[in-house]
Amino acid sequence: MNTNILQTLVAAMQRRLAALPQRLRPFTTEFDELPKNLMLTGARGCGKSTFLLHHSQGKRILYFSADNPKIIGEPLYDIVNSIFMLGYEGVIIDEIHYASNWSIHLKALYDDYPGKIIWISDSSSLVLRDGKADLSRRYVAIQMPLMSFREFLYLETGRVYPKYKLGDTILPTQPDAELLNHFLNYRSYGTRPFYLEKDFEARYMAVIDKILNNDIPFFLPSISENNLRVMRAIIGTLANSSIPRVQVTSLCSDWGIGAEKLYQLLFVMESVDLLKIVRYPNDTKARSIGAKMLFADPCAYRVLNADQGTEREAYIVHCFSRAGYEINAMKNEKQGDYVITKDHVSQTLEVGGKNKNPKEADYVLRDNTDYPVGNAIPFWLMGMMW
Repeated sequence: MNTNILQTLVAAMQRRLAALPQRLRPFTTEFDELPKNLMLTGARGCGKSTFLLHHSQGKRILYFSADNPKIIGEPLYDIVNSIFMLGYEGVIIDEIHYASNWSIHLKALYDDYPGKIIWISDSSSLVLRDGKADLSRRYVAIQMPLMSFREFLYLETGRVYPKYKLGDTILPTQPDAELLNHFLNYRSYGTRPFYLEKDFEARYMAVIDKILNNDIPFFLPSISENNLRVMRAIIGTLANSSIPRVQVTSLCSDWGIGAEKLYQLLFVMESVDLLKIVRYPNDTKARSIGAKMLFADPCAYRVLNADQGTEREAYIVHCFSRAGYEINAMKNEKQGDYVITKDHVSQTLEVGGKNKNPKEADYVLRDNTDYPVGNAIPFWLMGMMW
């Protein structure tokens, strides 16, 4: 790597460091020290680059993105080797899937430079699964979730609140008018820290376009222009329907696509955090569209002006998934909407508005309420779990 390219990378990193916000989401700052070899994944726009740049401060580490046109044709091993030969103690490699044979190169770099720091990131764990057979014993994997309401409150107010656990009798804070107003804003645009840079809806739509046009074709190389139209049709169907499902037969017929290809598209769309497919318990079939299909990020419903009743369910599924629960749809609707499992303990949930009946569920989660009463818990508390 020649000197001019290195200087370009150094200058780009310095600009990124200078642009770091004063307040960082707590997920970033709650890590005291990162492992020497790290694989960081998470949805586009959730703050992965900021996370790694923050932790690089005080260390002689160089950041670069594998999709940088200055270096995209260079072998990854050669780039990193050149950086290490200049005295750097580590590298941050963003968008790792753009690097050819990235898994083989990272294994070699780990073996050849055992004392060096190597942090990599990507927008989907799907690409990392292909390399984990070689790298699982070498690189620690961290999944960065979308922001919680608790983190959004910190960015807005500077106050750090304790995490909430389902069933806690002591609240992390009191639900006054200010907090409830923040919660309304969080549900509109608060899951990704780039909301601070304004023009959230335009930036959000740009994220969706990049996922569809750049990420998914990489993870599914045989994708066609018609397949891209099918995925946009799926997004449109979910945005315009009050029933969170897609009809496989209808989509295949309307778009001239085989069922196997449709299942592949749905799998990848879920893997890149566009969709969340909620299945019935013990449904492990690969060819399944599950019981419900939702947007993985509940803010999508506001951006796309989608059905707000379905947004409630997407918000609850989002919260429990990000808080480490397995969540499944219940077949018997008299018992509740969802069953959640964590640490081998299962509980049932009913989801609805402020007057929602709990049916036979352990908890009823109610929108537009402030305080918990008995087994009825307000929505805002679910956003405080992580």
